[in-house]
Amino acid sequence: MTTPRRAQPPSFSSDEFREALGMFATGVTVVTARAADGTLVGLTANSFNSVSLTPPLVLWSLSRAAGSMPALSAGSHYTVNILAANQKALAERFATKNIDRWADVAFTEGLGGAPVLVGAAASFECFNRSRYDEGDHVIFVGEVERCSHNAGASPLLFHGGRFYTEHPL
Repeated sequence: MTTPRRAQPPSFSSDEFREALGMFATGVTVVTARAADGTLVGLTANSFNSVSLTPPLVLWSLSRAAGSMPALSAGSHYTVNILAANQKALAERFATKNIDRWADVAFTEGLGGAPVLVGAAASFECFNRSRYDEGDHVIFVGEVERCSHNAGASPLLFHGGRFYTEHPL
């Protein structure tokens, strides 16, 4: 038997793929940065994962078509803010286009000017270490220079197109 050199074309539609991916429950993050001109940048993302403890690395991905791509690709730092259960409105706000996402949002100044959202369950202040083009997204790998967490905070979760929070089994 020979091993194929390329993946076979998908046997499913984009909608079927999205629905299947929705079965994976994820945390919800808002990735924040400050563009070179000082403009604040932020977006909701659930494509976040740890990569390495030594050095401390995390990853997340962004659509190549995202309006924030130029600022996030060129900037030296960003913060991955893991949202707490009571921050659903922030998740929705930073996922909405053509609004002032930063109106009345409480944050502190993080490394490289990247905002750290007040009340987040955890935050990872990252040096923008590397990027990988894959499909219609860019995978960002950040080297964590500073992190914090709110002990006991319940995380905001996303599953099947809806928000949830944890319930111990």
